[in-house]
Amino acid sequence: MPKIEAKSLVDAVTERLEAAIIGGELAPGERLREQVLAADFGISRGPLREAIRRLEGRRLLERKANIGVSVVELSPGRLSELLSVREALEGMACRLAAERISPVEIEELRAMLGDHASHQEVLSGEGYYQQSGDFDFHFRIAKASQNDYLISMISGDLYDLLRLYRYKSSTMSGRATAALAEHHAILDALASGDPDASEAAMRTHIRNARLHAQLAMEKAEAAAG
Repeated sequence: MPKIEAKSLVDAVTERLEAAIIGGELAPGERLREQVLAADFGISRGPLREAIRRLEGRRLLERKANIGVSVVELSPGRLSELLSVREALEGMACRLAAERISPVEIEELRAMLGDHASHQEVLSGEGYYQQSGDFDFHFRIAKASQNDYLISMISGDLYDLLRLYRYKSSTMSGRATAALAEHHAILDALASGDPDASEAAMRTHIRNARLHAQLAMEKAEAAAG
């Protein structure tokens, strides 16, 4: 892992750990070794521990008695439950966004997808990693719904786990390209102002993500076994 340069140091360490978890550099269930990570990042253990605490709060890391801190583990049951909730919430958010999104927001989303299409990992089909917050297509749509309760549910406790599952599914062969095409279909529906088509496009996208994530997990389990 490359060393981190100062910015707000704790923020930078948090972002680096988050990217390592979402992108699979730190595997599900892998125990974090503070001394090794601090040396890799070229920092003291104080900022690292604060970053770990932040990611525990966001459910990407979990602390177990007599074991320590490890990356959250994925399971087929957890996946099914989480993505079922996600389909309902994001389908509703997309329906509302179709009625409320501005032309400026549409163009910003179009530019975002154009940028995503230029990423090497998408071009190669290796995966579809999005940064968090305003750099995330789904996050922007949730905000465009203008429903504070939906935004809180989608962008709060569920958000990071959803990103983790989305990225895992995108690493299946061909999925990165298909996911980007589905994003374009969602955006076209939003631009048309059609709530039914927007919700349907988002639900289709999430169902496909769930299928590919399940296949990815089954493939990983079979390889491990």
